[in-house]
Amino acid sequence: MGNFLSKGWDGPVFILFESAHLVILLIIVVVNLWMLRLKESNKSTRKAVRWTMAIILWVNEAAWHVWNVYLGTWNIQTMLPLHICSVLIWLSGFMLIFKNYQIYEFVYFLGIGAGLQALLTPDVGIYNFPHFRFLQAFIGHGLVLTSGIYMTTVEGFRPIWKSMFRVIIISNIYMVVIFFVNNAIGSNYLMVNGKPSVKSILDLMPDWPIYLFYVEAIGIITCLLLYIPFAIKDWRARRITVAVD
Repeated sequence: MGNFLSKGWDGPVFILFESAHLVILLIIVVVNLWMLRLKESNKSTRKAVRWTMAIILWVNEAAWHVWNVYLGTWNIQTMLPLHICSVLIWLSGFMLIFKNYQIYEFVYFLGIGAGLQALLTPDVGIYNFPHFRFLQAFIGHGLVLTSGIYMTTVEGFRPIWKSMFRVIIISNIYMVVIFFVNNAIGSNYLMVNGKPSVKSILDLMPDWPIYLFYVEAIGIITCLLLYIPFAIKDWRARRITVAVD
């Protein structure tokens, strides 16, 4: 247990797409496929599932903060819930409990997009299975992604064109606000004030501020890709309507 929660880690070092990483990705895929069956379940069952996911999200994220406080590594420069995934973890819980559509728009576009990136290239440092940090990171990001998929496939929510524009516009306003917050407290939330000191995908891009335009483009493309299934569905529905008329 001590090693499970310790800052030091003498177990196997995390390696991208090695066995533990691939297994947990497979588990997340299986969970999401299994949840498709809940579409035919009754309201009380679906409510229990939503509450369970919300509680796990919140407890898991709270445990991350408690762990850092225990280790003495909690500080306002790195631990405030200002990163996109951190914000969405807390908001996803409210979305699940109250079936809030306004939050859903952000969870669908940002939660699925950012969650998928975080799962494929996780920021877990050296920690591998079964360390707390490894499990905590994959549970948090996995459930954010699953929450967006669940509300779409099981509860019948869907985005519209205006949803995508709202998400893009508000996200950019949020980035500007965080830029000034970073300047005020010496942080680098959202990586908008500079590239992180650790290796990341941003290392493949030009220096600040040019890489911000690349990130913006990737974000817009991701939103478009996530909207394509609904655009195709709407297009087919219009064709059928025209054919019937």
